[in-house]
Amino acid sequence: MTYNARNGELTLGTATVHYLRFGKGEKHLLMIPGLGDGLKTAKGMALPVAYQYRAFAKAGYTVTLISRREPLPEGFTTRDMAADLAACMEKLGIPQADVLGVSQGGMIAQWLSIDHPKMVRRLILAVTTPNGNETLHAVVPHWMELARQGDYAAIMLDTAEKSYSDAYLKKNRLFLPLLGKVGKPKDFTRFLRMADACLTHDAAGFLGSIHSPTLIIGGEQDKIVGAEASRRLHAGIAGSELFIYPEYGHAAYEEAKDFCGRVMGFLA
Repeated sequence: MTYNARNGELTLGTATVHYLRFGKGEKHLLMIPGLGDGLKTAKGMALPVAYQYRAFAKAGYTVTLISRREPLPEGFTTRDMAADLAACMEKLGIPQADVLGVSQGGMIAQWLSIDHPKMVRRLILAVTTPNGNETLHAVVPHWMELARQGDYAAIMLDTAEKSYSDAYLKKNRLFLPLLGKVGKPKDFTRFLRMADACLTHDAAGFLGSIHSPTLIIGGEQDKIVGAEASRRLHAGIAGSELFIYPEYGHAAYEEAKDFCGRVMGFLA
């Protein structure tokens, strides 16, 4: 099944925004991807994403995943990215959606909820942080240096090593080098600017402005933003729910078989 998957693009001024959609339901789910969007956008990805998250289509959702704009200006912040998302939602005829933000996508989702509260019905923040903490600052600058060297393979390998559980890495160790063989961007400027936006993200002082029902999902073994980041989000967002996978890290949204079910249980 294709789950009615389709690719599309929008224009914001002189910029292009790639997006994908799948499902036919009346309910809207907006998915906001993480820093990996700086290396590979939503362009041409409708079918694989629809298959991976088909449970949402089966649950009656029309799912929309929106990339960051191209080109991405220097100094573009996570708050600027949220403003873009709001504009794209208007263009796509989405007055309100349930919002799932993963990693940097969760940073952007925070600002979308703060600055455009009526657009967010329910909010899921997965493996993300309210600001650029010590763990993040120990990881992302290293990726930025590798990007300046054009070492795509090293970025992908280090990302995998820091994202997946030990059990997953042990099982798939022989296949990890393949991650750096395909998908290398022509230029790393977009990735570098998105990475910088991760480091400068700081919504910690505004979390009290988020009033949408919120579920926060973290991984106790998270080596990119740390599990404490999820706890800080929970403390800052009144009435929020918190669940932390004890055995997973930053890739909990991929590894945990019950991730989609847990999200849908909250949305229901």
